[in-house]
Amino acid sequence: MMTVCFFTVSHKGSISLPKYDVEKVCQKAKEKPVWVHFGIGNIFRIFIGGIADGLLEEGELDRGITCVETFDYDVVDKIYEPFDNLGLSVLLHGNGTREYKVLGSLAEAVKAISSDSAQWKRLKEIFVSPSLQMVTFTITEKGYALQKADGTRFPFVESDIQNGPDKAVGAMAIVTAMLYERYKAGKYPLALVSMDNCSHNGAKLRESVMVMAEEWKKAGFVEAGFTDYVSNEKVVAFPWTMIDKITPRPSKQIADDLEALGVENMQPVITGKRTYIAPFVNAEKPQYLVIEDSFPNGRPALEKGFGVYMADRETVNLSERMKVTVCLNPVHSATGPLGVVLGYDLFAHMLNTNADMLKMARMVAYDEGLPVVPDPGILSPQEFVDELFKDRFPNEYLGDTNLRLAVDVSQMVGIRFGETIKAYVAKYGDASRLTAIPLGIAGWLRYMLGVDDYGKKYELAPDPMKEEIQDQLKDIVVGQPETFKNQLKPILSNERIFFINIYETGLGEKIEIMFREMISGPGAVKETIHKYVGRKTGQY
Repeated sequence: MMTVCFFTVSHKGSISLPKYDVEKVCQKAKEKPVWVHFGIGNIFRIFIGGIADGLLEEGELDRGITCVETFDYDVVDKIYEPFDNLGLSVLLHGNGTREYKVLGSLAEAVKAISSDSAQWKRLKEIFVSPSLQMVTFTITEKGYALQKADGTRFPFVESDIQNGPDKAVGAMAIVTAMLYERYKAGKYPLALVSMDNCSHNGAKLRESVMVMAEEWKKAGFVEAGFTDYVSNEKVVAFPWTMIDKITPRPSKQIADDLEALGVENMQPVITGKRTYIAPFVNAEKPQYLVIEDSFPNGRPALEKGFGVYMADRETVNLSERMKVTVCLNPVHSATGPLGVVLGYDLFAHMLNTNADMLKMARMVAYDEGLPVVPDPGILSPQEFVDELFKDRFPNEYLGDTNLRLAVDVSQMVGIRFGETIKAYVAKYGDASRLTAIPLGIAGWLRYMLGVDDYGKKYELAPDPMKEEIQDQLKDIVVGQPETFKNQLKPILSNERIFFINIYETGLGEKIEIMFREMISGPGAVKETIHKYVGRKTGQY
């Protein structure tokens, strides 16, 4: 029997343990932090935490990551504190085998709550430390948003602007408040590194921080020099990144298997804010992280981490466009919501058993995306897509669900489809020759009706625009196509969603036709998909 805090391993060798002194690297991080991370959920622990764990084992890093949560404090209370900040990585291979490893790289967990004096004081102590080199983020794209789709600010953002740094609540206000503490302590340099799966993530983070800083300057909450400090990227940098690792929700089957191995209390929990999390994280092994090498206060040897590439901004941009707008995410967003409507739970099972859905997925990537994607050089788009369809997408052991792929799609369709649509408009004058992408957009809107292809209602995945879009579609009745009139126009013409007016690209009417066909009655979605992709041959 071997024990590392809460992990009791009854089969020697089944679970790998840290090869470094966990207590020592955690204590050193508390005394002189180097790396802080905001958003300490699943993808962070297994990917970012896993990179740090590898660097610690290789002697390339000598302290852990300081973990900060700004949204769901149950994650700290239920996952970090009860398990001494240790995590358990479970890598799932396509042949059914798994790799288990305890991660000791998560040094401490802090709740970013301005109303909690002890936690707020600790956060300030961390940010005023001259040793701090970088702050990384996985808070999802909506974590950076200050405005709703109509252009007005969220109420919590208005409150943050009016209340000032000492009462910050939203993630962007909290980060800006901590930057102000660092500014007052000595104007120390720092890199703020978004690792979220969205286009130009560094620019989004910088824009939101600058808005908060400017508004606080206007209100007299911060010194005039603070905005100069934040805006100088030679002092406060906002590197761009591209991140890729499929990380589903924690699996109950894996929890059961771990407990059978002798690892206690592994069952997943759902927090009050609907975070699906467990003491372990299950994910695929392949991973890619391309980072713009812009770190004013230095950085760890990130390039020695598994799957990490350091590059210039243009290379990061091209890598991100390759993955987010062509190769991976558009396939998920085009087929995931449709999979929910068709009654498929697992994404991989759907592609492995439904020939039309596999054809549609391949059309999105191979036929419609690859011809217009620029090559980033460090990664081959063709090889990236080939790996997806050969090894990553078919992996049913990953347990990735279509419902997860439908989370926050309204925030992503513009990036995941818009760039390819714009590329076709630039190349051909319009995008009318596209088929699978408009079919995916129509499928997403059909999914938003909350009724599957058999007439059964289902609960939609979390999405900040869910109520707004459902309200626009509320008069449409599945099985009564005559109830569909002009309800899609406000959505498809909304440039805050797609960054373009879809009707001006030649696709608006095409999507309307597909949508109308999908609501004609039971089985209509399946028939519509077959109509548009079933005849395709070529490499399929």
